[in-house]
Amino acid sequence: MSDFRHEVIEGLSARPRSLPCKYLYDAKGSRLFEKICETDDYYVTRADLEIHHAYVKEIAQSIGPNPHIIEFGSGAGIKTRLLLQALQEPRAYSPIEISSSALQESVSQLAQEFPSLEILPLLADYTQSIDPEALVLNPPARRRVVYFPGSTIGNFPHDQARDFLGRMRHIARTSGAVLIGVDLMKSVDILLKAYDDSQGVTAKFNKNLLNRLQTELGAQLRIDDFDHEARFNQAFNRVEMHLVAVRDTCINLGDQEFHLSAGETIHTESSHKYSIEAFTSLASQAGLRSITHWMDSQQLFSMHYLVPDGQ
Repeated sequence: MSDFRHEVIEGLSARPRSLPCKYLYDAKGSRLFEKICETDDYYVTRADLEIHHAYVKEIAQSIGPNPHIIEFGSGAGIKTRLLLQALQEPRAYSPIEISSSALQESVSQLAQEFPSLEILPLLADYTQSIDPEALVLNPPARRRVVYFPGSTIGNFPHDQARDFLGRMRHIARTSGAVLIGVDLMKSVDILLKAYDDSQGVTAKFNKNLLNRLQTELGAQLRIDDFDHEARFNQAFNRVEMHLVAVRDTCINLGDQEFHLSAGETIHTESSHKYSIEAFTSLASQAGLRSITHWMDSQQLFSMHYLVPDGQ
């Protein structure tokens, strides 16, 4: 049984029902997410880019010369380019990506723009443990910096986010650092609009997961029986995306039947929001000390520069 099928059956069998958010990002889902980032309602990308444009020189100074940048994800976008351009004599750049095609495309684009930079990609799932030895350079860099822009850390529950930060610290080693994007708490109205935009792109993005169940797993279901909904869960300071059954319905997957009553939901994604103090505290639980952070002009988003305890 494929991981996708296994995790779908496991998630639909659970109460409450859920599906892993990583499966939102097939080729079509990734294109839709790019469109989400262009909507007026989705502030995250604009705020993240503003920080990079405004503070990239300060960020580069914090990192120092001759670093090995290790990016979680295949970064061929504007943020990665801005950082690499600002660094003083970067030793190497290592994108870590589970998709070989995305990794190859990223490496190809960056190799053209930075012909003198050593690019050492690693095909791996960065949400799992990665052997730091797989990233060894000879001669070594002055410092390893794990780079994780965007707001993906918010997709993890707090205990998993802490463990994830701990794996980052392990990769960075005692002399390294972590440069990470973190979305901040703000008004619920702004948050809900960002995850249920007025153009309906996020709804298409979420319901595309149902398309994947049909086309890739052969599931029998009626997509029109579900609506997209964004909710704010105050107890966990997170926005949740749900697929809500608008009527009694059923998803058939092989010999499995999953009956959903009207109003029942499938939880597809969470995005936890933090204050500066809350994230600093979480990082400290993972053995990381906050050196500094940067925010956009509206204080919607933040970038944090963390180093291992004892440095």
